[in-house]
Formats: sequence, structure tokens, C-alpha cells
Amino acid sequence: MGAGVSDWRLARAVAVTGQLGVVSGTMLDTILVRRLQDGDPGGFMRRAIERFPLPEIGADVLRRYFREEGRPPGEPYRLLPMYRRAADAFRERVTMLANFVEVYLAKEGHPGVVGINLLTKVQLPNLASLYGAMLAGVDYVMMGAGIPREIPGALDAFVRHDAASMKLDHAGVPPAVPEVATFDPRAHGADAAGELRRPHFLPIVSSHTLAASLAKKSSGRVDGFIVETSGAGGHSAPPRGVTQLDAGGEPVYGERDRPDLARFRELGVPFWLAGGTGTRAGLRDALASGAAGIQVGTLFAYCDESGLADGIKRRVLQGMVRDAVVVRNDPRVSPTGLPFKIVQMEDGGFQPEDRARVCDLGYLRLAVRDEEGRFVYRCAAEPVEAYARKGGAVDETEGRRCLCNALLANIGLGQARPGGIDEQPLLTSGTCLETIPDLLAGRESFSAADVVDYLSG
Repeated sequence: MGAGVSDWRLARAVAVTGQLGVVSGTMLDTILVRRLQDGDPGGFMRRAIERFPLPEIGADVLRRYFREEGRPPGEPYRLLPMYRRAADAFRERVTMLANFVEVYLAKEGHPGVVGINLLTKVQLPNLASLYGAMLAGVDYVMMGAGIPREIPGALDAFVRHDAASMKLDHAGVPPAVPEVATFDPRAHGADAAGELRRPHFLPIVSSHTLAASLAKKSSGRVDGFIVETSGAGGHSAPPRGVTQLDAGGEPVYGERDRPDLARFRELGVPFWLAGGTGTRAGLRDALASGAAGIQVGTLFAYCDESGLADGIKRRVLQGMVRDAVVVRNDPRVSPTGLPFKIVQMEDGGFQPEDRARVCDLGYLRLAVRDEEGRFVYRCAAEPVEAYARKGGAVDETEGRRCLCNALLANIGLGQARPGGIDEQPLLTSGTCLETIPDLLAGRESFSAADVVDYLSG
């Protein structure tokens, strides 16, 4: 669902119904500091920060970013420094704090179960994010968009407040010794007196081959799998083999891309189906196949409690009633090179074509190592001249869009640009949108509890 759509409010609303509510961990550090700069309406961020067990970190973040009166209209948000392989200590601390805050608020005041979803591909924030979520008592960790083989061992280490490391991916010249990122809670003042509770770990996979490899070769226990098909929103795995495009320019998926559920059953751990399964029939079929249930994103994205800006939700819901909304799996729009689903409307909304290229958040940047061992960081959605100067091919920039800034615009936290221009949204969604008119049943909106009731009916 992108960044901040499945926020603490939505995760809490789902957990209260007795289901697993999931917080999106993508860009939570930037989301936190932007909420603070907007004055923290309702005081929720500050209330959770007061509960953070390392109070000096919370005080430092508030001193730097909280503005009681909010930002004046048109004033840009103050940015965090972009992550680099040698992480800045403050950057790690604000990441740890942000994940604690989101999970704490999602779990506050009820006995329900809450998880967090992180992208393996966005490597550098992940260890600090996991530790922060564990400080808040997160119950499940879900990770896709990569092979999170080292994460179970990191969870085991963080239970004892010990340091954890993970190998870092990069392009260019390979080093003699693999590059690693290490996060040491004690370097940030963590109290090692009492152990934390280890969350369940559920990798998100699209094939039984990867699942079997993770089950056997991960650094610790794998508790189950989310089996995701190409119907899921956001990024999806490309088709196996040579990618072919249909007449509309979308990737063509075939029989090889269908998960072999019999092989998943053989692994002996629970699995949930995701991607196009968020319907009553999808839930029935999943349970009949031996799955423990389904993962639902699209329907919850448009419910009252989701983090999507109200105006965006309203436009999509009204467009669905008029049959004026299409979801397209675009093979070019994401700078990662993976297919990415975008919402298209008959009025052309949610497709910022003319945005000036600016890379100032950097979550999807690729580290590239040169022959001298130095690293540069490039993104196919950054200015073309800068990308080429760092050794990238110009044709790799064609059609790319800055997802980092666009996804923040989706939740009302878009950056203000010179000339009075605000970042425009680029909305992503799964393929279950066609269920929405039936779910609305003549209403203008629906709640998270309505979604649960509808799927269970």
C-alpha cells in the first residue's frame, strides 16, 4: 500500500476486530518528522514519544523537528539526511523512534495483534526499524521485495539487545570482503537488563522455491509465509523468464508465475495468500487450498481509517461507482526496475508526468562501488545528467518516476517545491478495486470493521 497508508490508525482498527493489523514501515522516519513539522495534530506523536524507553532520543527529535504552530503555507519540510552505508547515528535513532511510535500507537489500548511490513530492498533503515518496532512489542514482521535471509537472526539478537548485521547489496566492483550494515542497540543507550519478545517472522514470497530456501537457510526461525501473486498492489515480481508485454504495455504473467500451493503445504508452516485475494471468494478459496487466510491491502486502503488523503479516497470511491478507475501494472514507472501498479482515472489523475526530477529522500537509491572502492548512490528517477555522471545508462531513466516523494503526497505529506508547486500523488493499488462498489452498498465510505465483516460474511 505504499508509505503511511496502512498507518497506526488503520492497523489499530483492524487489530481491534481480532485480525492482524499491519503497519507499513516504509519511510516512517520521514513520516514522523513531517507530522511533527505540521504541528502533530492531536498530539499522538508526542504522546508515543513520551513512552519511548530512550527519552533523550525522543527529546532530540522533538527539539529538531516539532513546530507547535506547524509550517507556514508553502514552506518546504525540513529533510532528514539521506541514508548512506556508514549510517549517521542520529539517522538510526530517528528511524528507531519512528517505528516505535507507529507500532506503539497501533497497539495502544487493546489486546489485538499488530505486525509491521518492511521492504528488504530498502536495506539501510531495516535493522534500526526492526529494533524500534520490537521495543514497542510488535507481534509479527513481514518482509518482501528481496530475500530477507538474515532477518530472523537479527530478531534473535535484538531480543537480547545485541548487535545484528546484514550483508549489503550494491552494483559495480565487488569488494574482497562483503559489505555489511550493523546496528548495535547498546551504542544508542539501549537497556540490556530485560529481554524483548521476539516477533513472528513471515517473509513475503512469490514462489515455493524461494520459500523452501528461506525455510532451510535463514539465520533463524521462519514462522510462515505470505504468498504474493502479481495482483498485489505496489511492486510485484516480474514474470519468470523473458518479460513479454501485452498490447497495453503491461507484463504478461503465465502458468509459471502461479504459486504451487501443494509445495507450500509441504513446508509445514502456515501461509497466507495475497494479491487479488481480497474478496469473499478469494478468502474461501484460500482456506480451501490449505492457507491460514489472506492478506488484504486494497480494500483497507480506501477505508475511513487509512492514511490516504481524504480527497484521494473520495475521488477513487466515486470513480469506482462510475466504473472510471483502472489499475495498470507499469513496467517502467518504478526506479527499481520492478513492475509497479498505478491507479489511472478517466480524468488522468494520479499520474504526475511533468514533475521536475529531484532526488532528496533516497530510499530507493542503488549503491554503486567504483574501482577505487568508493560508493556513489544513484536512482533512475533522479536528474538524468546526475544519473549518467554516476555511470548509469540514460535509457534506464526513461519513464521513471520518483516514488518516494509521490507516495508521501498520497498521504498528505508531499513536499512544497519552489514556485508554489506541491508534489503530486502517484497512487498504487491492487487489483481488487472492483469489489469496492459491492462493499460500499450505496454508502459514501466504509470502515475497516466493514471490510472485515464483508469478507467474513
